[in-house]
Amino acid sequence: MIVKEYIKEFEKLGFGMFVHFGLYSVHGMGEWAHSRNITVEDYEKLFDKFCPENDWAENLAKTAKGAGCKYITLTTRHHDGFSLYDTCGLNEYDAPHSAAGRDLVREFVDACNKYGIVPLFYHTLLDWHEKSYYEDFPKYLKYLRASIEILCKNYGKIGGFWFDGMWDRKNDNWEEDALYSLIRSYQPNAMIINNTGLSALGELGHIELDSVTFERGRPKPINLEGSPKYIASEMCQIFANHWGYAKKDFNFKSLPQIIEDLCVCRRYGANYLLNVGPMGNGQIRPLDKAMLETLGEWVEIHKEAIYLPRPTGIDIENKEKNFILKGDGCYYLFAHGIPMEGNINVEILKTMPDYNNTFILPEKIKSAKWIDKDEELPFSQEGDKVTLTTTPQVYGEQLVVKIAKLEV
Repeated sequence: MIVKEYIKEFEKLGFGMFVHFGLYSVHGMGEWAHSRNITVEDYEKLFDKFCPENDWAENLAKTAKGAGCKYITLTTRHHDGFSLYDTCGLNEYDAPHSAAGRDLVREFVDACNKYGIVPLFYHTLLDWHEKSYYEDFPKYLKYLRASIEILCKNYGKIGGFWFDGMWDRKNDNWEEDALYSLIRSYQPNAMIINNTGLSALGELGHIELDSVTFERGRPKPINLEGSPKYIASEMCQIFANHWGYAKKDFNFKSLPQIIEDLCVCRRYGANYLLNVGPMGNGQIRPLDKAMLETLGEWVEIHKEAIYLPRPTGIDIENKEKNFILKGDGCYYLFAHGIPMEGNINVEILKTMPDYNNTFILPEKIKSAKWIDKDEELPFSQEGDKVTLTTTPQVYGEQLVVKIAKLEV
């Protein structure tokens, strides 16, 4: 099996930000507004209102950096066919011809480079705006490849392409060989990802693809049997119910759920791609920003165990959620649901349940500590069987998932 270095480097990024941003952000009713709750005529009037603030990309990259994200995947063109980049004459349905009057992908890439974040480009495959998509599909595919060529040539080195929408015409020939070879000719080390959607989580696709996707579904081990090359995996998730900004969407997930999603991804070596939908002015709404800032505090505490350590497949007796990753000269135990100690009047759990973690480890443990406070943990080891005695979280702390470092 061929193992390509750029794919392994992508896995080390671990945590990324997904950004759905376009004309629909002005409407504020989600990224599918074009086909759901506004006429085409009224939707295209947003073209003359779309003008992000000058610091939108700077603030986006800065927020991603603070959250612990190592890369950002931006919707350079979504299904409505509107491009955030200069289409160089292919059409005038792009940001430079809109009220914005400038190339927003250039601003995005510059901001990513400033903050040391890897830029990736989401690009739709289907297109509700382009007539050739319906009338002359081979002609449309040439238009699509010409669009991708612009993105390959004009923005320097990028982390990859994230495609979406092949499910719209799943029985047609999308000429994937031509599309992917075009990318390889300009960006040989770019990740190529083609979203399988909700109906085919983790499904292997074209041989040129470098990662499978889990859209809003927690990842699982990938079956690479028969695959000629190593493939990465990535889960994309949203805070609420919409990818694009929806001002009346209050169905937010809890921060503990987001933390657990991130940890589950790392359990299987998958990256976690967490979405934000900026408002029409390009700024992230306050709740999204607060969630990302707080998540970043958790990531900062546990970062040594999040990015580089690898899955082990080690089972922990009677602890379905707990798992172990392999680091450099150490292992990391991810422990879920540890209760907090406290007075009967402030803490529901009055006693510490049996929360020992027992597992088989082939190496001799020298020490065990929580990485958030450098606190020693009692353990015993008989042969290759290890029992780690988990201590409760003290009053004033609740980390959702605590991580112990086991030196070997």
